[in-house]
Amino acid sequence: MTDFNEISKFFKTEFPLNQQGLAELFSLFTVQKYKKGSILLQAETVEKQLRFLNKGIIREYYSNEEKEKNINFYVKPQFISDLLMFSQNAKTNKNQECLSSVEVLSIERQPFFELLEKYKCGKSFIETSFQKLLKEKGKQEFNRVTKTPEELYKNLFIYKPEWLQSIPQYHIASYLNITPETLSRIRKRTS
Repeated sequence: MTDFNEISKFFKTEFPLNQQGLAELFSLFTVQKYKKGSILLQAETVEKQLRFLNKGIIREYYSNEEKEKNINFYVKPQFISDLLMFSQNAKTNKNQECLSSVEVLSIERQPFFELLEKYKCGKSFIETSFQKLLKEKGKQEFNRVTKTPEELYKNLFIYKPEWLQSIPQYHIASYLNITPETLSRIRKRTS
């Protein structure tokens, strides 16, 4: 049986859906299970689903013919869709890959927005989501420009220890924009 506890907590604290609205919302979600290595989102595709990570680990990255650059990891229950592209029904530049077995709850774009409109919380959902997204993106950009790789690693150690425990080091190195060897030296100095 699928666990709706985490997504339920999110909607109960963030948005004014009553019990009937929550039940209706959850009835629209489908459960999707993916194996390690599966691609959830591919660049140049339209983001048509709102996806909530229920269980597992996902990496998010940009890629071109020459390389991939990790930009985020999801290890806790949370929304994982490219929310900007989802809201605009547009193509994403991001890719997402499962780093473990994953369980995702997903809902198609149109029924989701119809439900939010019905319960008069659609505008609130979009505004709140974008405010959080912009705040996090601004913080990440500031840190990446102003901090050294060692300082960024220390921030991960403090604020995202679950990343360091569950994500392969070469992915962490890509996220920090350094080589795995440099990451190894930083880890030795900081331990």
